[in-house]
Parts: sequence; structure tokens; C-alpha cells
Amino acid sequence: MGKSKVLVVGGTGYVGRRIVKASLEQGHETYVLQRPDLGLDIDKLQMLLSFKKQGAHLVKASFSDHQSLVDAVKLVDVVICTMSGVHFRSHNLLLQLQLVEAIKVAGNVKRFLPSEFGMDPSLMGHALEPGRVTFDEKMTVRKAIEDANIPFTYISANCFAGYFVANLSQMGTLLPPRDKVILYGDGNVKAVFMDEDDVATYAIKTIDDPRTLNKTVYLRPPENILTQRQLIEKWEKLIGKQLEKSSINEQDFLASMKGLDYASQVGVGHFYHLFYEGCLTNFEIGEGGEEASALYPEVNYTRMDEYLKVYV
Repeated sequence: MGKSKVLVVGGTGYVGRRIVKASLEQGHETYVLQRPDLGLDIDKLQMLLSFKKQGAHLVKASFSDHQSLVDAVKLVDVVICTMSGVHFRSHNLLLQLQLVEAIKVAGNVKRFLPSEFGMDPSLMGHALEPGRVTFDEKMTVRKAIEDANIPFTYISANCFAGYFVANLSQMGTLLPPRDKVILYGDGNVKAVFMDEDDVATYAIKTIDDPRTLNKTVYLRPPENILTQRQLIEKWEKLIGKQLEKSSINEQDFLASMKGLDYASQVGVGHFYHLFYEGCLTNFEIGEGGEEASALYPEVNYTRMDEYLKVYV
């Protein structure tokens, strides 16, 4: 068995570019979808060309041309989709239904990893409006995959360090506070924090692994299961200073959604599920799931004190 050939759809995005890098590093022949609607987006084009220099193949295909998608899928064994599902960037999860259709027609794909990489949507049936749209759409895509009997792996991988660690999980900023910090409730609810490069490394490891076939793989490396308070402590230790802490209770936090724009309301809902409910850690991984760091102990994942050092 040689290594699977991989097609990455959404390869220039925040997760996608890391998936391309990990796929190449782990020795997979890697194809990246190049869509014709690039226009004058020079950054995307240059990123695609840099992938080509690193050994990836660029495949021209369009979501408005079904046959081009089928032809692209036929080149590979594994398809990984990393199209954005966050509202402050671009939100186009349901475009994947066309990709599912192409995979079904092509008939050769051994594994499909759809655009998940967040909370497990199958556990988020109770999620708040308007943020629940992300989970509802992911479930619509899952249903299409499973109805078509396409072999899959779902990756559950929040919280991305770039958005949740450097800022000590404060909303509206990406940089760490140096004086004051707001705690969600008592700040003792556990979440999981992941370096995005590690997310990609684990995702690529699953694609040829029979243990992850038709399963959800949860990324829960033990040393990265932290409360918000523990995260803040790591930062305080690095800067040699205690931050002034205040707390916002559940009711006030949810009330803060009022009057915000749509994307911000989505964000508040997601933060609520992460930091008040503990939706990443408040369940045991069942029969349909596996935990990535247990499957792949050889991955030396980034710890969050290490991650934070560059921000000092």
C-alpha cells in the first residue's frame, strides 16, 4: 500500500494551507484545487504557486462546472475540504454538497474529510441562534456523505490557538491582554486548545488509518485540555505579572449579543458553548470516535506555554 494521493479543496485558507503543508511533509502526492474565480487575488495565487514549488499539483476546477470537479476527484484517493465556516471570513459550507455529488459520481474516493475542524456538530443540536447555522449546515453535509456511502473521517479540532490562546480567549482581539482580562463565569470550564499546524498534522495522519474510517477523530491532547484560568496563568508566568481579572456571568454574556452584527452574534453563541457549557470536554468519546493524541503518540504537539512565548 502506497500513500494515498490527496486533493485539498480550499487550500489557500487558514486551515487549508496547513493541510497542504502537512500532506506534503508526510509524503503524500498532493493536489490543490485552483478555482477560476481567483480574479485579482494575488495573495491566493502566490500561495498556490508556492505550493507548486513545494511539489504540489494545481488542479483547475470550478463549483459551477460539475464535470471539472468529478475529473479533479478522479485524480486522487482522498479529498479534504477546508472551506470556511466562520462568519467573519467567508461562510460557504453548503458548497460542499456539490463536492459530495462529484465524489459520488467519481466513485473512487477512499476517504473524505469534509470541512469540520471545530466542535462536533452532532452534539450541538441544542446550539443557540444564530450561531447554530454552522452546526446545522455541517450536519446537512454529513447526511449527504453518509447517504452516498462515502467513506469519511470527521475531525473535531477546536479551539484554534490563533483565535483563542494568544488573546486568552478575549473576544474582538487577537493579541494578549497585558493588564486586564475577562473571565467567562468562574473561568474553570475546560476547553481544548490546538496549534493549527498540529490540527493539520493529525488530520493527515488519519487518512490512511483503518482505525479512523467512518469515525470522528477528536483532538484532545491531554496537556492542552485547559481552563481559561490555567491559560491565563501560563501567560502571567511568561510576562512575570498578574492580570487584573473580572468576570462576566452567563446571563450578562448572552445579553451582550443584543445589538451586535450577525457575525458577532454567531461568535458570542460559540464562545458561550465553549466557555460556559464546556462543549469540547463535557462528554466521553464513544464508539464512533477516536482521540488523536492516543492514536498518534509520536506527534509532539505544541503546548500552550510554548505557543504563547512568541507573543511576549
